Amino acid sequence: MIKTLLGILSVVILFAGCSKEKVPEPKSSLTTSGLTKEQLEKGIGPVKSVTLNPIDAGLAAKGKSVFELKCSACHKIDARLVGPPLKGVTERRKPEFIMNMILNPDEMVKKHPEVKKLLAEYYIPMTFQNVTREEARSVLEYFRSIDQQD
Repeated sequence: MIKTLLGILSVVILFAGCSKEKVPEPKSSLTTSGLTKEQLEKGIGPVKSVTLNPIDAGLAAKGKSVFELKCSACHKIDARLVGPPLKGVTERRKPEFIMNMILNPDEMVKKHPEVKKLLAEYYIPMTFQNVTREEARSVLEYFRSIDQQD
């Protein structure tokens, strides 16, 4: 009798493992790149959220000055230089991504798949230019003002 019950139990266990119903796998917030969806969209760095209002001309003018001082050696707005042209960047990237790229280029170059593609195309990694968060925000505003002109 015990042998019969053990036999039946073995068959039940065997068929239970053959069920077509899949057990859901635990959900991971990481993508195949090892980054979260938010990091893919907003970049890797200190900026998690940016509130955009109508363009602030004063902030954009400050951003133009910062760009000319710290960015123009490698970037032009309409043409390739050492780095990619920046016209339209606010249409291609989220504001947080742009600011995180300015503030945290080392980690972005090492970990973000889109930035790795840019590195493969332009060969020289973007380096940190000792830009403050406020300066990065002003550069973003400058880019927004340029992209809005079209």
